[in-house]
Amino acid sequence: MAQQIAQTAIAFEQQRLGRRPTSVTVVLGGDTVVITMHGVLSPAEKALAASPASAAQLQEFYQSLFQLSSEPLKQEIKRITGLEICDDAKNTATTAVQVFAVGTVVQVFLLTGRLPAETWDGN
Repeated sequence: MAQQIAQTAIAFEQQRLGRRPTSVTVVLGGDTVVITMHGVLSPAEKALAASPASAAQLQEFYQSLFQLSSEPLKQEIKRITGLEICDDAKNTATTAVQVFAVGTVVQVFLLTGRLPAETWDGN
């Protein structure tokens, strides 16, 4: 399951940004899926992220991009896990994105339930 979600995230980034992450790690913690993608930022974005003010703009850009284009990824996570992604308009913490200057992007999804431990393979 982890590998399926990782492959989905790679394809999503390729389609959305035209480039693939260098590596992807997927972790399930209770009712949360965390996708960590390394090597996502372009060289220009990395240079931009060196300045705190520009890094904040880059974070805002990626958060907006994620909010506007993540529905296909959410649908695939639902298909793979069998669980919906929480969609609470009042609680923006049900999904989140964090961008790091080193080129890593972390996406967090809150599920509507917990997967049984025997169905999850984090390798």
